[in-house]
Amino acid sequence: MAAIAIGYLLATSYLVLRDDLIGAASARQARLQQAYEDRISTLRAQVDRITSRQMLDQQLMETKVSELLARQSQLTQRHGRLGPILDRVEQGSALLPASAPLPTGKPDIRAELKLGTDVALAGAFSFWSTRTALTSGETSADQADKLFVAINKSLRSIESDQITRINALAEDAYQTTDVISAALETAGLKIDKEGARNGIGGPLVAIDTPALFDSKVRELDEALDTLEHLKSEARKLPIANPAPGRSVSSTFGVRKDPLLGTMAMHSGMDFRAPAGSPARATAAGTVVKAGWSGGYGRMVEVEHAGGFNTRYGHLSKILVKEGQTVAAGDVVGKVGSSGRSTGPHLHYEVRRKGDALDPLRFLKAGKMVSSYL
Repeated sequence: MAAIAIGYLLATSYLVLRDDLIGAASARQARLQQAYEDRISTLRAQVDRITSRQMLDQQLMETKVSELLARQSQLTQRHGRLGPILDRVEQGSALLPASAPLPTGKPDIRAELKLGTDVALAGAFSFWSTRTALTSGETSADQADKLFVAINKSLRSIESDQITRINALAEDAYQTTDVISAALETAGLKIDKEGARNGIGGPLVAIDTPALFDSKVRELDEALDTLEHLKSEARKLPIANPAPGRSVSSTFGVRKDPLLGTMAMHSGMDFRAPAGSPARATAAGTVVKAGWSGGYGRMVEVEHAGGFNTRYGHLSKILVKEGQTVAAGDVVGKVGSSGRSTGPHLHYEVRRKGDALDPLRFLKAGKMVSSYL
């Protein structure tokens, strides 16, 4: 009876509590499932945020790299524009004088352009490396921005330095042009600057950096054109020394005639030189006379540009022929004492349209500009 009673009680308890136990188990399972689903949703949201962040960072990197490549392309274009001008400057210092002081020295813009390109390439690799680092969570977009800002600042510094150096070259060309012009004007030789405009000038102020660079390149090109034209014209003038290293024994103007002892006009200047010494052309030109000419003795006359003629008298031997073209420094004859002369010397004249001019002015001008030519 006791066993039956206990079994009855247990069966009754089970029937009474079964629904509660089943409900409690179901509720616990539901809570666990809800917590699990909430965790899944949270993880998905985090993954979406990370993915979005990575996509934004990647877009930022791609944009920055595109900007960098554009800057690199701009530097390459600048190199292409500067190349021909730099070749003109670097051809044996043919345009700018090697001995003349320069404000900042001749810049090596080619090296700076190459430096800018190297910085751009290195920056591109750094940026892609940074993007990989961002993906792995090792850095941040802010750090990448700082990197871009630093490299862009470096590129801007290079561009600014290029413009500064271009300014220096243009200033040197202008200064050299002014020096040559002033020296020639002291000798009464005025050469018009090619392309110059009267009453127009002033410093160049461009609107923005690209326009400033283009304007500065054009300005440098024009300055070099003007200088090259001026030097080319100056080389055509009789400003060299016909007897380098020889002293002057008689100058231009009124003097006592060496044979008669009376006052007379001396239409040239005499260089004391031993017989057989070379007499050199003082500028490029064409020989119009080569032979005996009265008191000049054996004489060579050369016609130059600008209406100038030079004469070389009292020669012992003539080494050129009429119609022959000579260059500055070419030997036209040998010093002697032919004609109306008291001893070996070189009689040198400069004439313009038949009028005799003082050769000393031309020699002084030539000495002043020789280092620039």
